[in-house]
Amino acid sequence: MPASQCHRASIDLCTAFFAGDERFYIRGVDYQPGGSSDAKDPIADAAGCKRDIEKFKSLGLNTIRVYTVDNTADHDECMNALADAGIYLALDVNTPLYSLNRAEIEVSYNKVYLQSIFATIDVFQKYDNTLLFFSGNEVINDDATTSCAPFVKAVTRDMKSYINSQGYRKIPVGYSAADVDSNRFEMAQYMNCGDDSVRSDFFAFNDYSWCDPSSFTTSGWDKKVEKFKDYSIPLFLSEYGCNTNKREFEEVASLYSTDMTGVYSGGLVYEYSEEGSKYGLVTLDGDSVTEKSDFTALKSALAKTASPKGDGGYKSTGAASECPSESSTWNVTIAANELPAVPSGTDEYFKKGAGKGPGLAGEGSQSAGSKTTQLASAGAGAVTSGAAANAQSTGAASSVHMGEFSLAPLVCGLVVVLSTLFGASLV
Repeated sequence: MPASQCHRASIDLCTAFFAGDERFYIRGVDYQPGGSSDAKDPIADAAGCKRDIEKFKSLGLNTIRVYTVDNTADHDECMNALADAGIYLALDVNTPLYSLNRAEIEVSYNKVYLQSIFATIDVFQKYDNTLLFFSGNEVINDDATTSCAPFVKAVTRDMKSYINSQGYRKIPVGYSAADVDSNRFEMAQYMNCGDDSVRSDFFAFNDYSWCDPSSFTTSGWDKKVEKFKDYSIPLFLSEYGCNTNKREFEEVASLYSTDMTGVYSGGLVYEYSEEGSKYGLVTLDGDSVTEKSDFTALKSALAKTASPKGDGGYKSTGAASECPSESSTWNVTIAANELPAVPSGTDEYFKKGAGKGPGLAGEGSQSAGSKTTQLASAGAGAVTSGAAANAQSTGAASSVHMGEFSLAPLVCGLVVVLSTLFGASLV
């Protein structure tokens, strides 16, 4: 497998994903048939997955994002089919019952919760086409809830620790932020400040500010590129596709142009199936898939927009961010060098594994903790290596042929080296 382009000896951090020696740009959609009101696991639905893969291929996608999975289900058939199609999975590890609750954030951060998300990591780390894990999605949705940030960062630390403790390959862990302009940059800084053991491997955010007809400057995307120009870990859009007006997906041309690729690594369109909010690219009815006009528009936009040749203008060097200061829009009072301590008893998972997960029908975790938060130095309890830290994971089934993701520990704060098996179709 081609070596990483970034090496700790000469470069501290770098800001892009790579497939071998080529930049890797996420070209994907958000995929959750049934929506949040009917949370099901689409990766466990082999028939539905294979049905939809044909549409993913038609669109020219290389990534899908899934928000909810059942960590007790069998995912081999769908993950193998995705791999055969050259499609990677960006996965949210939380479920409606096992997630942080911004209304009682201290209570919802607990050992029961971590056991569930660790079990999800166990299930999906074995697939070579698991691209990355989201530690949270839109936990902070206004200025008042920025006080939740330390708990999001603690979960990110704990997930990275669990991956290290089990000797799994270095699957990137990061956060998907809400479309909140007043604190988006502060959250990005916060997730990228401090020691390597607590910093995110990437940062993503949802952005609906480009509403067709628009442009790079009219939408304000030029200002965001300027704002993030020195950000030192990979950045991408975890949701985009404003539907205020008819969607032509004009933003695709900018997102994959050198106007933005020096800072951004692509994005995921919201969303694949129509769930009542008029964002769907298709309408699902049993085995039937009906393409909407948005599907045709996105397919056309992606087809005529190639990714830049070369490195896309990414910055190969950089530094960790400065932790943001408390302000009227950033309500974090915990010291920058502290985080909520790893919940008591969680170290047993680091030593022995998480065991079987609770699935989607468990009792839930949001009330299983305490209102008292124990603080510790940010990296206290973090696991940066394990007995099998250099072990390489393999696909769960022989039909998974996608090469493993790999990176040297804490190199480039993150470069992902992907298989070149699918060649230019991935980049």
